[in-house]
Amino acid sequence: MSNIVDDDNNAVNDNFGATLSRMTDTDKPYHHGQLRRALLAAAEQTLRQRGVDELSLRDLARQTGVSHGAPRRHFADRQALLDALAQYGFERLGDELRAAIEGTGDDFIARLRAATAAYVHFAIDDSALLELMFAGKHRNRAAGLEEAAERGFAVMLQLIQQGQAEGWLQGGDPERVGLVLFALVQGIAALVGAGIVRPEQLDRLLADSIEHFLRGSRAPA
Repeated sequence: MSNIVDDDNNAVNDNFGATLSRMTDTDKPYHHGQLRRALLAAAEQTLRQRGVDELSLRDLARQTGVSHGAPRRHFADRQALLDALAQYGFERLGDELRAAIEGTGDDFIARLRAATAAYVHFAIDDSALLELMFAGKHRNRAAGLEEAAERGFAVMLQLIQQGQAEGWLQGGDPERVGLVLFALVQGIAALVGAGIVRPEQLDRLLADSIEHFLRGSRAPA
């Protein structure tokens, strides 16, 4: 009789433990707005480690410990998640560019070197995110991403305008000059990513490239 009671108690305890485990895994509480941030953080990590093809709302729900339907309260579908992640990427890029030039004072050359180095490192460390950002920006009905991209690159555009105002760069359309600079830094990041340029060569290559950019773009005396 006692064995039967013990067995029944064990079964109850096992069921209770399983129920508690399920509650912990699928009903983890998040305050307003925190779940969205947690999902985007998990998505960014998945993108970096496993690639965009492995991103899914169901997998993110598992990673963040919420029910399978919880992510849909913030992202209607997978594409909405990708667009939000791309927008987050532009916001993060803008923050990192601003942080890079904050300690350089007003000196244009120092600001240019700091900003370009920050961009190249972002492009190397988060190449999959950057690819997603640009792919989303050029997709139809991606007005929100267009605006996020403009804000993200506003630092670089303002830097070009400073260089033109101080005579370091030729006048004209600053976006056109900025496109040349963008091609330069994006090309360097691609060379490092492809293994053509070794990481230890990066700083010297970037310094030489900025010097050549300034020579070619300098306003005539």
